[in-house]
Amino acid sequence: MATAYVPFPTLRDDRFFLIMAIIVALTNIAGFSLHLAMGRSTFAAPWTVHAHAVIFFGWTFFYVVQSALVAGGSVALHRRLGWIGAGWAAAVVLVGVATTVMMVRRGTTPFFFQPVFFLFMNCLTALFFGALVTAAIWLRRRSDWHRRLLLCAMAMLTGPAFGRLLPMPLMIPWAAWGVFLAIMLFPLAGMIADQRRRGLVHPAWWWGTGTMLAVQMAMGALAFSGPGLALYDVVTRDTPGAARPPLEFPPFPGR
Repeated sequence: MATAYVPFPTLRDDRFFLIMAIIVALTNIAGFSLHLAMGRSTFAAPWTVHAHAVIFFGWTFFYVVQSALVAGGSVALHRRLGWIGAGWAAAVVLVGVATTVMMVRRGTTPFFFQPVFFLFMNCLTALFFGALVTAAIWLRRRSDWHRRLLLCAMAMLTGPAFGRLLPMPLMIPWAAWGVFLAIMLFPLAGMIADQRRRGLVHPAWWWGTGTMLAVQMAMGALAFSGPGLALYDVVTRDTPGAARPPLEFPPFPGR
């Protein structure tokens, strides 16, 4: 005998997703504030970096506000503001890719990533953040899917923050996987919360984490392939970045 599908309740999840949104925001603030306090970041960076920071943190703040509106019962306002978020997410993707390309062309990629890997890592992260947000918007009327896919997307954006919080030089050549394990803590927390409340894990988590794992695997596969190296050559041609061997880790600062 067939049984009817019983959707996951949304209201009793509101507090959890608000807390997770705040933790995501605090993680990003902690990572970038630490680098600023240690003198590893500077306000003398190119304007594209500042634009990236404003759009990135603005989106994070918007995510927290949207989560707070739902938790406070202002669902109608949350929905009206949602299309602003769609445009903002698109800006995050575009500026994220542009900033990555700028850093690679300038030869200023972090020393714990090979330059070609950094190019694909950041660009794929930005693009699939956009893909997860798009899927969440498409499923906006199914809030159980919507909020879980959005949290997976936001987890992907915490990668740069964890890259500033973790001891990345000690993790070479596995630094990217260390960051990946850190960002997976967010959907893992959601899975545990679902299991404790309902006795099962919502399928949105499997789609979200599956996407995150696929992106992680694709980074190296594409970066170290012939077409990937050819694309790197096109991106860096006639720029200071062309002097950086794409498959070698840049020298440590000060060397």
